[in-house]
Amino acid sequence: MLFQQLQEQTVELGWSFYGPVLLFVALCALGVPVWAVIGASAAALIWWSGAVPMSLLGESLFSGIDAFALTAVPLFILTGDVLVRTGLSRKFLDVAEALTSWGKGGFGSATVLVCGMFAAISGSDAAGAAAVGRMTIARLVEAGYPRPYACALVAAGACTGILIPPSIAYIIIGLVLGISASTLFLAALVPGLLILVSILVTNTVVNLRYGYEGGGGLGLRDWLAQLGRALRSGWYAFIVPGIIFYGIFSGQFTPTEAGATAVVVTIAIGFVIGTLRLADFPQMLVSSAKVNGVILPIIAFSLPLAQALAIMGVPQGFVTSVTSLTDQPWILILLMIGILVAAGCVMETTPNIVILAPILKPLADNIGMNDIQFCVMMITALGVGFITPPLGLNLFVTAGITGESILRIAWRAVPFVIFMLIVTLLIAYVPAISTSLLPEIYR
Repeated sequence: MLFQQLQEQTVELGWSFYGPVLLFVALCALGVPVWAVIGASAAALIWWSGAVPMSLLGESLFSGIDAFALTAVPLFILTGDVLVRTGLSRKFLDVAEALTSWGKGGFGSATVLVCGMFAAISGSDAAGAAAVGRMTIARLVEAGYPRPYACALVAAGACTGILIPPSIAYIIIGLVLGISASTLFLAALVPGLLILVSILVTNTVVNLRYGYEGGGGLGLRDWLAQLGRALRSGWYAFIVPGIIFYGIFSGQFTPTEAGATAVVVTIAIGFVIGTLRLADFPQMLVSSAKVNGVILPIIAFSLPLAQALAIMGVPQGFVTSVTSLTDQPWILILLMIGILVAAGCVMETTPNIVILAPILKPLADNIGMNDIQFCVMMITALGVGFITPPLGLNLFVTAGITGESILRIAWRAVPFVIFMLIVTLLIAYVPAISTSLLPEIYR
């Protein structure tokens, strides 16, 4: 009986659903800002379908973002901006370079590591690509890397911005699906590090194949001496990630409290070392507010859109349509990954999460996938989309700061996409990768 009802819901979807979908596509093609596209589509869907009274739309917009967990988003964004302005991000690069100077391709590996370090604090991939790219791309070219490959390397490393906790993406998907962000952070730790290692391995293989970075690594004594110098001059930069990781994973802080503490500590360090002044605050706050001002309207408009789709039975109808074609879990997982990677190519993480998570979650439930594993798989697949040619967001970021051709960068990004997809498949088919660190109740 339930199956028949779902089939009927799928058949009954008419222009009240397809009209807003066409409006969404048309506005995207015209280059309208994403939040406005989603807002217009949500209003059209609600008005046309009557799924939710239009009189409740305004209330839904504000109630959707009236969540304590979302307070962490502007705090982590501000922390990332303060890191750049205080010069602490360069200390991360110095230590990362010292750590990897023992092997061939050391500075390329250091670039990937500093992307991971920056991501672990700012929680943003595009910000990481821009900040790290400005510091490293010119030096990568000097070290012997072709500029398009240097851009692809930074774009790939910056994907860890949403994959390594604490991550804004996990805060948002936790809010949408009703899962603790702290639990998702813990689950994402191993998968995020696996993605980071896959990028390091890819760079090492490519470097050995083409010999981009000339010369060998340092001897043990020289390596230890360089690492010691880097740590002595920049140890204080690691106070910030130390506080965040200890606070969240020990249960002492919520993600919001960790973000607030990180902001205060980063600002304090900036004043102590003399790289931050009161005059820097207006520009710093405006810059962070602009990024936050893009994210929150998207969340606000996406939530009533997702609610209307749920009332119309779209998620259940999607499950019925897909499972009528095949009931093989491994094929359905491949389908979900394909949808998520494609979505990650053309749209930012936030609208993808808020719109797609409620639609794909019933399909994951249908094949018995763990809720936590689904969230980690979804965020990882979206992250792969950020560098998937030819439309990956991070590819455009690095192209924008260097003036390099997007197609040349996209071609050099293919090896990274392949290795990251392998890790994504492992996450999707091996639940223990996402749940091994969690208490038994979540497995």
